[in-house]
Amino acid sequence: MAENNLKKWYVVRAVSGQENKVKAYIETEISRLGMEDYVSQVLVPTEKVVTVKDGKKLVKEKVYFPGYVMMEANLVGEVPHIIKSITSVIGFLGETKGGEPVPLRISEVNRMLGKVDELAVNTDNHAIPFSLGETIKVIDGPFNGFNGTVEKINDEKRKLEVMVKIFGRKTPLELSFMQVEKV
Repeated sequence: MAENNLKKWYVVRAVSGQENKVKAYIETEISRLGMEDYVSQVLVPTEKVVTVKDGKKLVKEKVYFPGYVMMEANLVGEVPHIIKSITSVIGFLGETKGGEPVPLRISEVNRMLGKVDELAVNTDNHAIPFSLGETIKVIDGPFNGFNGTVEKINDEKRKLEVMVKIFGRKTPLELSFMQVEKV
């Protein structure tokens, strides 16, 4: 293995929805060509999303950055061409179209790799900014400008059920925390 084999993280643009296939294609091609020295890791950042369907909890992996696959590699010689020629790969993320691939900064890599832990920690710290029965004003969406009363708070999804008077009738709306403000 070459002494100057310095690996950096790069972003490979992939056809959206094909990220895991692209990861598999890259790994297969690299091992077929015996180039594991140059490409050490291929990652598709995902987050776990819990949904409830028919009363059952389903945990699905959701791609965090659709259309992007992260790769730790030393892009020397033929390596970039091999990656670019793989099915469903659009190219590398770079400064200019068709220019040199630009490596991610260490801080970005750490943020990306630590993202999942960070999310887990963050959600607990946020206090719910609204309380039941409180009057709020809708600041986004089709009901922009209407006032309403907070009926339900879903902190996990960061959504509110708000009762808004529209044409004299009370109508329940589901709005995100970002779509309302305190009056």
